[in-house]
Amino acid sequence: MKTPTLLAAASLAAMFTLAACNSEPEVIGGPADPQAEALKNAPPVELPPSITASRTYRCADNSLVFVDFFSNDTAAVRATENGERHQLAKAEGGAFEAEGYEVSANAETIQYKAPGKSEQRCRA
Repeated sequence: MKTPTLLAAASLAAMFTLAACNSEPEVIGGPADPQAEALKNAPPVELPPSITASRTYRCADNSLVFVDFFSNDTAAVRATENGERHQLAKAEGGAFEAEGYEVSANAETIQYKAPGKSEQRCRA
């Protein structure tokens, strides 16, 4: 007969324990974000251009040229694989030009010109 009494006492103790809990919902998190308003009013984030093609060309003088073509009609040219990048913009004629560099197009065969060098044909 002690089992039902013991069971009743245990459930009564559990009810008193739960009754002592706060019935308000618990808010989890830290202090308010100080930049929340600025972020809410910020313009949308614009992603950087993606690489549409990355080509290695062998030129007539047996040198290599590395060109990355981007989705925003720009190109980056390097004379060595890990060398300095020169950012070129697409000109009205369709060639990519800047800083004395010129790449004729995003194609298998190009005309390439670098400062101090004559224009030459290069193949991917």
